Amino acid sequence: MQRMGHVIGLKPEHMAEYKRLHAAVWPEVLERIARSNIRNYTIFLREPENLMFGYWEYHGTDFKADMAAMAENARTQEWWKLCGPMQAPLESRAAGEWWAPMEEVFHTD
Repeated sequence: MQRMGHVIGLKPEHMAEYKRLHAAVWPEVLERIARSNIRNYTIFLREPENLMFGYWEYHGTDFKADMAAMAENARTQEWWKLCGPMQAPLESRAAGEWWAPMEEVFHTD
């Protein structure tokens, strides 16, 4: 299992709608997340900075393939079309990244 953390901004004018959507994530999207070997997926929001921190645990063996399968899923693509414009990616992210990955520097159980 690999713990993963990512960060992105949230545009303030979309705060209420983003929260509303995530209070009832579409079942097909949740199913695709699970089939891509992601567990314990959580998104935290820090206001007033409007910074979101996403955390999940990856239980697969081929993250790149699992993420490609997620990206090819039609229902997930619809979800991303709704949520993507509400997000504000960090300027410091690398080319091809949307949510910027974070380095794990500490963990304890």
